[in-house]
Amino acid sequence: MELLELWAIFGPGVSGAVFGAAWWIWLDAVVCSSTTVPFLHYLPGIFASLAALMFNCVRKEDIDYSPYDEGEWRLKLWLFIAYVVSFVSLAGSAGLLIQDSLDKSSPSVWTGVAGILQCVFVLIR
Repeated sequence: MELLELWAIFGPGVSGAVFGAAWWIWLDAVVCSSTTVPFLHYLPGIFASLAALMFNCVRKEDIDYSPYDEGEWRLKLWLFIAYVVSFVSLAGSAGLLIQDSLDKSSPSVWTGVAGILQCVFVLIR
């Protein structure tokens, strides 16, 4: 078997495992936190999952890579919005990590680190 055939067989399983690990890390941080975690801290992971869903709505065969043809502009706009949502979720989780490390009444720093790890794992899956 070639590498591409193996990736076609095992790729979705690996992707699902990475996605599950991302949410597992986040739930571990929320459960082990000594203070209640506000809903604002959940939003980067939710939006990263939404961006992953947006990426999965596009088939690879539908993307036109020709720079001179107008192509399907709706599809390109959809992917651009998905990229924006994914990077904003990552930036938001980094901002919450900085906020957690500066404010003593906020959740622990591990909650911020887990938020960044969650976004990274969701987006690399």
